[in-house]
Amino acid sequence: MALAVPKLDDRSFQQLVDEAKKRIPHYVQEWTDHNVSDPGVTLIELFAWMTETMLYRMNRVPDLHYVKFMEIFGITLKPPVPAKVPVTFWLSAPKETDLIIPHGTEVASTQTETQPAILFTTNEAFTVRPPELTAVLSELAPSRGKPKRFTDLQNLRRLSAGFDGFEVFSSTPLVDDALYFGFNTDLSHHILRFDMEWDAAGGAGIDPTLPPIVWESATNDNEKRWIPCDVELDTTKGMNDNGRFQIHLPGMGKLKIKNNNLYWVRVRVKEISNAEKQDGMRPYQVSPQLRKLECSTWGGTVPATHTQTMVNEFLGQSDGSTGQRYLLQATPILARREEEQLIVQIEGEGNQTWTEVKDFGDSDADSHHYTLDSVTGELRFGPAVRQPDGTIKLYGAVPPRGSNLIFPQYRCGGGDEGNVETGVINTLVTSIPYVSRISNREPAWGGLDAETLEDAMVRTPKLLRHRERAVTASDFEDLALETPGVTIGRVKCLQPLPSEAGRVTPGQVYMLVIPRVRYPAGYLEPNSLEPPDADIERLTRYLDERRLLTTRLHIRAPAYYWVAARVQLRASIDAEQATVEAEVLNRLYKFLNPLIGGSAGTGWPFGRELFLSDVYQCLRGLPNVQFIRNVELYAAEPGGGPQGDPKESIDMVAHGVIASGLHEVEFV
Repeated sequence: MALAVPKLDDRSFQQLVDEAKKRIPHYVQEWTDHNVSDPGVTLIELFAWMTETMLYRMNRVPDLHYVKFMEIFGITLKPPVPAKVPVTFWLSAPKETDLIIPHGTEVASTQTETQPAILFTTNEAFTVRPPELTAVLSELAPSRGKPKRFTDLQNLRRLSAGFDGFEVFSSTPLVDDALYFGFNTDLSHHILRFDMEWDAAGGAGIDPTLPPIVWESATNDNEKRWIPCDVELDTTKGMNDNGRFQIHLPGMGKLKIKNNNLYWVRVRVKEISNAEKQDGMRPYQVSPQLRKLECSTWGGTVPATHTQTMVNEFLGQSDGSTGQRYLLQATPILARREEEQLIVQIEGEGNQTWTEVKDFGDSDADSHHYTLDSVTGELRFGPAVRQPDGTIKLYGAVPPRGSNLIFPQYRCGGGDEGNVETGVINTLVTSIPYVSRISNREPAWGGLDAETLEDAMVRTPKLLRHRERAVTASDFEDLALETPGVTIGRVKCLQPLPSEAGRVTPGQVYMLVIPRVRYPAGYLEPNSLEPPDADIERLTRYLDERRLLTTRLHIRAPAYYWVAARVQLRASIDAEQATVEAEVLNRLYKFLNPLIGGSAGTGWPFGRELFLSDVYQCLRGLPNVQFIRNVELYAAEPGGGPQGDPKESIDMVAHGVIASGLHEVEFV
């Protein structure tokens, strides 16, 4: 049971006033008018307000003691975490040569009377390259026993100059017919425009506003070779009129197709779903006829972070004493990179690079060390402590008197305010020629405010328990969540168990990691639940320094058991089916979820079987539903729909967890 923190004095303002009024007859019997209009009562209320203020400050004393206690153990408040977002730069016109968007380019939201501009900085340089179209292929899907076929349009000059045209798909287009464009240049994250001329109404049969096509780009991912592209503009009416397609490309990878090892983009005939049929999407009856093609790049998308970079900040001159303190101007300060260190300029000796440390416990008189508080911006040099024998011990070197203290670069910013909505970032702070506009086409995410004292008070007992040593399962889990530079949604350390199928063996630490995702409440792509290799490397390196030498550490994603439910129900008479379907799917995706699922909402329990009754329980109390006729539970392919026969339960191993595939709702 936690010890309650007592208030040193819990009297309120009104209690102080009432107590003073009760004492009036004892001291001044003639004073009988105690109304608020009486000047004496006004003085009582004034003194009560002053007393309440002093009591508030006195009750803060335990917090001060806690802060000092944390300082003794070298515990500081965690700095804020900056939000991240891809920012798209549009050009005013295509360039025939490379255009560089420099690293550190500053972009911001619009400043208003009540809201200052929120600044973001690009994480890397980006080069907008002109496309080098090398090959155009037409792929015909297998039909009537015929294998898949490629047709190579070898004379690209005819296509760029214009000619009678050719069928880009089969005469009667089939699902998975596709038109391929191969490029010599890597156009990852570029804005690619295709200016095309088509035979008028050549692709008959479709709704021009809902063409049954999808643009895709080849990647290096062997499990998912093609990734959909975001189509910003289509003025061709579904390949039935002269116009242009403008698409945003994801990361690309080379793929060898018909002896052409190139970067590929394709437009493919898609399978029309039931929902799309209801919206009016129809298939092509005949193939569109392409007569002319030109392509160009119109910008690119660059990752950016909610930070501002401060450069060459002069802190002052050293006075040669121990324990000196200086304040950096911009706070809060983000976690420092390797090159972000203090420079001490000594006349006649040049520059010295000093190293930031967490504390001075391991520092001596020759250690060029300092500490830096990320929240307050206070930079501190090591103290001098008198020893029992009367000698003075230096915990860290002292910058020579008169030396200049310069911080060449650090980053500030971060916090929840950086989690801006789509389109909020619209101002180019750093001028770049030929850039006409910028925007974030998706919301920023990941920004967290600096740790509060209350949060630190919760974290401190955990830190004192494990003392940065990984021994127990909870130690590994706590330390994994504290690993710098890694965003973890959920972690589970399996303790050694008897050797059984799917379980760890004694002497091995088996850690399951699920990465944090942007929108955990909806459908989760399979690749979004796999921790990046870089995060696994950081986790391994961080925990290897803290685990026992005899421990074998293995970090991986859990075994995902993909499931799909098929629900038959009847909606209320006055309810819209689309609304009811969305509510059903929302419940299923939230409940059958490795991050926020389960009855507790903290993620489906590891190793816990799923029963059909769990799904019924999840769907209880749905609004606008008369009754649920039937629910069927299926195993599913990763991210896919129902597979095989319905099941009463889904069994799993200790390192398994449930994840949602594509659920289906049928109205009866």
